Amino acid sequence: MDYGHELHFGVFLPPLAGRADLVVTAALEADLLGLDSVSVQDHPYQPAHLDAWTLLTHVAARTERVTVFPNVANLPLRPPAVLARSAASLDVLSGGRVELGLGAGAFWDGIVAMGGVRRTPRQAVDALEEAIGVIRALWAPGRTPRLEGEHYRLDGARPGPLPVHPIGLWLGAYKPRMLELTGRLADGWLPSLGYAAPEELAGMNERIDRAALDAGRSPQDVRRMFNVQGSFTGSGFLQGPPSVWVEQLAGLALDEGISGFVLMADVEDRTDLHRFAEEVAPAVRELVEAERLAPAAAAAPAPPAPEIPERVEVAAPSGGDGDHLVAIHDHLRAELAQVQDLVEQVARGHVDVGAARSMINTMTMRQNSWTLGTYCESYCRVVTTHHTIEDTTMFPRLVHADPALAPVVERLEREHHDVAAVLEDVDRALVDLVATGGGVDGVRRAVGTLSDVLLGHLAYEEAQLVGPLNRLGIGI
Repeated sequence: MDYGHELHFGVFLPPLAGRADLVVTAALEADLLGLDSVSVQDHPYQPAHLDAWTLLTHVAARTERVTVFPNVANLPLRPPAVLARSAASLDVLSGGRVELGLGAGAFWDGIVAMGGVRRTPRQAVDALEEAIGVIRALWAPGRTPRLEGEHYRLDGARPGPLPVHPIGLWLGAYKPRMLELTGRLADGWLPSLGYAAPEELAGMNERIDRAALDAGRSPQDVRRMFNVQGSFTGSGFLQGPPSVWVEQLAGLALDEGISGFVLMADVEDRTDLHRFAEEVAPAVRELVEAERLAPAAAAAPAPPAPEIPERVEVAAPSGGDGDHLVAIHDHLRAELAQVQDLVEQVARGHVDVGAARSMINTMTMRQNSWTLGTYCESYCRVVTTHHTIEDTTMFPRLVHADPALAPVVERLEREHHDVAAVLEDVDRALVDLVATGGGVDGVRRAVGTLSDVLLGHLAYEEAQLVGPLNRLGIGI
């Protein structure tokens, strides 16, 4: 489900008091690199952390364009009436660059140590709902209603200062009641990758959407943002070169409705922060925009065909898009080797079957159609649309230069389905192993078939597309 929201890319910084200079430097770089937001965690009971609101105020004063927000504010230690005035004040001072992330609370021993009240999970959710009412009441002009809650109350408090823009309330939610509260009352949902796996997002979104509809809202009223972390090496979800990140984040945007990605960044080594801002974010924006435009482009009348010479010669540059394709395939081959190693570890009893299935399900090859076969679908569905819209004469000339690509792509798309089916066979073999308690021979056979099918598919794709992609210079 794509809710059609504008994409947002931000950074999530650890508020380390001992490295305060580096924290601020990372925030300033995020602003200069064109990211949309800077956020920090809020754990007031942690003596190694800077106070979140003090740090956010300092960052807002030193930057020019980024939005700042707590990710997420620790409600049990921040009374909602005071929190409302703090957020509104900073919104005024920053020229409308504040959002408000809210959490029901966790780490209760630390909260109690700071003088807070220990709450049960149910009480924490109830308190958060009451807090949302208090905050919104103090942000609305006019007469403030009298609020009598079990945890918070307003009795004659006047609104103000008023925010200079509509501050969004974003909830860090995972459990059913929190997700339903998000659908009913929040402006946004802000989960983290460590607590919500990609394959869990669809079910969580469904619960949010259902609650929104029951409350008379549209699911589009709730924006979805995701705190993510990964590495530009290795294999797995958000493990690998920037091209892998681009494909997987675009898949989350188009399939799971996630319109914001916030990188949990290292303040000491900011290389990944730069790659995320300079390589990943713009490419994801372009890929998602092109896919969203594809239906409209397909419905539009075809432009008149330009005059095309009988033969077009195009020089073949080195190090082009075909070489990029090979790099992506090398990543998939590395993942296949990891699957084979996992099976052997299961056979030796070093990894249980459940863990093996979980690891395979987070690999690039299992995520979605953006990440298997990769470039050929982009070539047809995305790149074609992009260039047809931007330059209606260039793409027909490129197709005329190499008309053999059409049947090649048709075969590759069929092979994508074949590979997906074999991956399901591997999964079924793992399930059967758990059910029967027998040996791993069935799993080994399924993985052997996967190896034959996948490696053959990748080899054919490279043989057919590397040269044309380098020669034609289509671009990803």
